[in-house]
Order: sequence, then structure tokens, then C-alpha cells
Amino acid sequence: MSKKARVNGKIEYREGDGMNLSIPLGPCEIDETALDVTISWVDGDTHGSTAIPLADFKRHVANKAIEVVDTTPA
Repeated sequence: MSKKARVNGKIEYREGDGMNLSIPLGPCEIDETALDVTISWVDGDTHGSTAIPLADFKRHVANKAIEVVDTTPA
């Protein structure tokens, strides 16, 4: 179930073997499982999503790079 969140700091991810890319600052949605968290966002006309390990997500929340703004399902 999706939750609303906000990216407030630098969060990078990698598509395949490519370069590190940054998730844009601003609103996003998160879907958490036992192992990872999928982050989805819109940046202009571009829609993006990536999955990151749950431990990395928790670190980003602790560092305030991600703020979960709605703890109820979307």
C-alpha cells in the first residue's frame, strides 16, 4: 500500500550497470515490503521509480533525506 512521502535530500539509485542517478526533490510515493521500498515520483513529464533496500530507506529517513508525510495508505 502506497504512502505519501517527500524527498528532502540527495538520494541516488542506479539503473542496471549505468551511472548513479538522483531522485528529484519533492513529493513521492513509497511502497514498503519486508525487503525493500519502491519510491515513485513525477518530474515534469517524466515518471520514475526505483526500489532500494529497506535498510537504505531507513537510513534516508533517519537522515531526513526522506520524510514520510502520510502514514496512512494512499
